[in-house]
Amino acid sequence: MEKTIDPNIQGTALKLNLQGSNAKKLYIESYGCAMNFSDSEVVASILAAEGYHTTEVLEEADLVLINTCSIRDKAEQTVRKRLEKFQAVKRSNPQMKVGVLGCMAERLKTKLLEEAKIVDMVVGPDAYKDIPNLLKEVEAGRNAVNVILSKEETYGDIAPVRLASNKITAFVSITRGCDNMCTFCVVPFTRGRERSRDPLSILTEIQDLWDKGYKEMTLLGQNVDSYLWYGGGLKKDFNKATQMAQATAVNFSQLLEKVALKFPEMRIRFSTSNPQDMTLDVVRTMAAHSNICKHIHLPVQSGSNRILKAMNRQHTREEYMALIDNIRAIIPDCAISQDMIIGFPNETEEDHKDTLSLMEYVKYDFGYMYSYSDRPGTAAGKNLADNIPETLKSKRLAEVIAVQRKHAAMHTQNRVGKIETVLVEGVSKKSEKDLMGRNNYNAVVVFPRETYKIGDLVAVKITDCTSGTLLGKAISHTKLSS
Repeated sequence: MEKTIDPNIQGTALKLNLQGSNAKKLYIESYGCAMNFSDSEVVASILAAEGYHTTEVLEEADLVLINTCSIRDKAEQTVRKRLEKFQAVKRSNPQMKVGVLGCMAERLKTKLLEEAKIVDMVVGPDAYKDIPNLLKEVEAGRNAVNVILSKEETYGDIAPVRLASNKITAFVSITRGCDNMCTFCVVPFTRGRERSRDPLSILTEIQDLWDKGYKEMTLLGQNVDSYLWYGGGLKKDFNKATQMAQATAVNFSQLLEKVALKFPEMRIRFSTSNPQDMTLDVVRTMAAHSNICKHIHLPVQSGSNRILKAMNRQHTREEYMALIDNIRAIIPDCAISQDMIIGFPNETEEDHKDTLSLMEYVKYDFGYMYSYSDRPGTAAGKNLADNIPETLKSKRLAEVIAVQRKHAAMHTQNRVGKIETVLVEGVSKKSEKDLMGRNNYNAVVVFPRETYKIGDLVAVKITDCTSGTLLGKAISHTKLSS
């Protein structure tokens, strides 16, 4: 499993404007990875059919939901603090109901009802269709819990309500669950085994996005490279499928090509990849289609073979480096980003130096770097002592961050003087006179607004940069094939 985490574990209240003064009001916050934000859109769709519309005002909500992450202890502590805030609000609005969704709900189950007395409902990632029934239990004065993991649920039959959106970019979930039992990770236990979504339903959802004016979408999964549709069911059962099902199966590179060909004017991204599962067919498909962005998020977690083995990562340092070499042979300027865990149990100074040397070899465009957090229930949590002192973790993390900042600055500096194709996503946070968007390589570009607007695809000449942002001047409207 791979997760791309917001470095600040920020929560977002999602907004949907539906008409009807008598409608019930839903307030929903999402934390953690992009899959949680995508799931919240599914939940909003399910509840919209039950007469709920969302509000950004916590105090006026009839139902408050918090979609949670368990990847690190800090993420769970953030949720607990938010529940304390909800408790204070509920004192003045005792009719308000509170539900916990997502990975933390799946991990803790009924313990959440004991820990946080204000929680009325606990729902795991595969049980969102049961929320209307669970709400009936809550309204009858009973606590409601459904944390049963599914072998088939992909929510492919639900059209997500696009929330907190710029109406330009969107997530499209293609897989659920994870079969990679990394010793540090809770996701196989909180999201279940890998299963893939029918490609027809994926194409239908993207068509709906295109019809509504969206210009970019991200194919999303814990491990997109494991995508394999053979008619439904768990990926691990593929070998039991009929010969016909095996012969007509669709893998990720094939799905990616189907999407690229059907929607040539839509920009395509995907996340997250796993080194052991990514094939060069995927990279060749990227190279063959101008509308597929040239960026791969490829978590490595450590540069030490000894630590990789302890993490149960199914790749070595050398295999990872060979994959990087092959990617750059096919797409020389492909942007590559990483996830890195610092201070895994028994990590030595030599292991740490191996991580730094791997970073010097790859020179990542950007990355997400964290100190190891012991997660209850994982193999590492059960069998390995969290024996690296926090001060040493912090020291090593600072060194890793410093190397990453150096490489990020190098990559942005190398783009000065070039012309970038930028999809405008919004107004710059620093000035309303400027617009911002991302280029083909997932770098943020800021340029003067002039007559351009959100949703435009603009050719921008890069004139300057900061360590993480490109600055430039718009030249003209452009096309993905340019």
